Amino acid sequence: MRKINKIILHCSATMMGKNFTAKDIDQWHRRQGFQMIGYHYVILLDGTVEIGRPLELPGAHCAGHNADSIGICYIGGLDMNGKPYDTRTPQQRKAMQQLIDTLREVYPNATVHGHREFAAKDCPCF
Repeated sequence: MRKINKIILHCSATMMGKNFTAKDIDQWHRRQGFQMIGYHYVILLDGTVEIGRPLELPGAHCAGHNADSIGICYIGGLDMNGKPYDTRTPQQRKAMQQLIDTLREVYPNATVHGHREFAAKDCPCF
């Protein structure tokens, strides 16, 4: 099993209220040349947590940090004008916190970060 040191939070950079799934992101990433979705988990608007890339595999979500991290992406992140904004629904907020809590039980030394800490992006927009 991989040594996990970080949990990195992302947004899908999609407009608020637009529903997408892990399957959609998988298709987007494959079109960009990825082998599969880069995130390990995707949180839908209704709070459903979908599995993306298997945890056994390094992610493809944060350059230089994929080998020792888990990537979580919530659907949204842009307001109706396409500007970065915290679009998380109450269900997404709750699901994200529960997922982080569960992962921290399994990986107690893992620290939680926003993607923006490692890249010049507003991601995850909160």
